[in-house]
Amino acid sequence: MDNIPPTHLSVDPKSAHYNAEALAKGVGIRFNGRERTDVLEYSVPEGWIMVAAGKSRDRYGNPMTIKVKGVVEPFYQDVAPQA
Repeated sequence: MDNIPPTHLSVDPKSAHYNAEALAKGVGIRFNGRERTDVLEYSVPEGWIMVAAGKSRDRYGNPMTIKVKGVVEPFYQDVAPQA
């Protein structure tokens, strides 16, 4: 069970879903069959990812985000995927 990433994870330290231990292991995201490297937050049960909307920033300096729905498959990058 140690090689299964969390079902909901965020890279923002202010978020309730932030997990520094999981992020240190290197979580990768496969979204709709394609590996994504620009994911800021994801939820497997709800089937969505949050990605930055270009270079736009809000008034606090945080990136503007877009929620995209689809099939989310998290994995640890140092562990080989099971076929």
